[in-house]
Order: sequence, then structure tokens, then C-alpha cells
Amino acid sequence: MKLSNRYCFAAYQSQVEPTLKANYATHDFSQASDLGYQTSASAVFSANIEGNSLDLNSFMNLQLARRKFKPTKEVIEIENLITAYQFAQRHPLNEMNLLKSHQLLAKTLLVSRQRGKYRRNRAGVFSPSGLVYLAVEPELVAAEMGALFAEIAQLLNSTLTLTEIFYFASLIHLRFVHIHPFVDGNGRAARLAEKWFLAHHLGENGWRVPAERHYKTHQADYYQALNLGVNFYELDDEQCLPFLLMLPGCLEK
Repeated sequence: MKLSNRYCFAAYQSQVEPTLKANYATHDFSQASDLGYQTSASAVFSANIEGNSLDLNSFMNLQLARRKFKPTKEVIEIENLITAYQFAQRHPLNEMNLLKSHQLLAKTLLVSRQRGKYRRNRAGVFSPSGLVYLAVEPELVAAEMGALFAEIAQLLNSTLTLTEIFYFASLIHLRFVHIHPFVDGNGRAARLAEKWFLAHHLGENGWRVPAERHYKTHQADYYQALNLGVNFYELDDEQCLPFLLMLPGCLEK
């Protein structure tokens, strides 16, 4: 999948353009008291998608009482993800910084030698019934990620419409997940990269787009829309529209 091929863009544009601009203009980006709170919410919902059981209210209350209680692994996992988001908010989106952000978010997920490093083993996505998706071979991961970030660099230096910004942010997320570059933390890193791209073009409001909450609320649809084929070489990229439509959907009232 090359981002420049603009898979399903005509159909996406026809469905999104009439409402996205209005929804973005009227969305209450100040609903969180500050960016720090919104960052915590993004990290909680992103971690929830991967099985972390702490809801936002519980996490925030545990933060208030942190001096009284030893933090659990689930608390630390979310705190590490918050640290990765904060790192991204201070640095430009590029491959080196993405690897650094993974090193931060994966502290409870992986041993040190695997954090911020592309995987060296075969990897897939499994369900209770068996293998759902087999990712690209480990020896090809670095080349695939290099090609992805070369295209991202071009998009970061381009003037894009609001529709294009949301479209490419989603496509980056989708491509990242399908490459599956890490042993663990791929979903968290992909959702972070999506927000990182939004923020480059939209400023602080990009970090406030409630994408992670929307994906968690519609988790079954999210996973179904990610599933475009049984392996990296049989992905039906022309069927990516349902996934691409999820991000603008997070702004709908």
C-alpha cells in the first residue's frame, strides 16, 4: 500500500467532505480542561483497546492517590503511554522519533532489547479461533517502515485540505498496523502516529481529536475494518474505506 495511491479517496471525499469541515469547526476542543488531561484520556482509551481494564475515571483517581498506593502494572502501562504522547508533542514526526516513542510506551510490554527496535521474528494477529493475519517477514520490516516514513515526510511538507489530513492520518494508521513492525505495542504506536500526523497539520487541536475514545467505543468495528486480508501480501487495499471513515466519525455528535 502506497499512501500516494489514495486508495478509496474519491469515495471517501464524497462521504466526508460535506460534514467534516462543519463537525471540526463546531467540535468542542476545550472539553478537557487542558491538553494534559486529554493526553491522559487518549492513553487510557488506547490502552483499553489492547486489554487494559482501567477506565478513565479509575485511572485519574488513582493518579490523585498515587502517593498512597503502589501503582499496578496497568497504571504504569498507561503512564508510559502518556509519556510517549508527551514526547511526540515535543518532537517532529519521523522514523527515529517514532522508535523513541515506542521505547517509552513499551516499557511494561517488552524486554529492553525489543523496545524501540523492529522485530526480528515472524508475527501475526491471533483470535481464539486461530491466525487472523500474518505480517510481513522481519527482514523486510525496516524497508517497509522506511518507505512509509519517506511518504509521511512528503505529506508533512505538503499543504493538505482538512479532508486530506484526516484521510492520510487514517491511512498511516492502517499501513502501520499491517506492517506490524514491533513485537508488541503496534496498535498503540499506530494510533499515536495517527494523532502525531493530525497535530502536525492542525496544531494542538490534532492531539485533542477523540480518536482513541471512538475506536474503543466501536472496538468491534475497528478490528473488523482493520482486517483487509489474511496476510501482508493479500491485503485488499481497495476495501479500506470503512476504516478510513472511522476517524472523521469521532467528531460526529
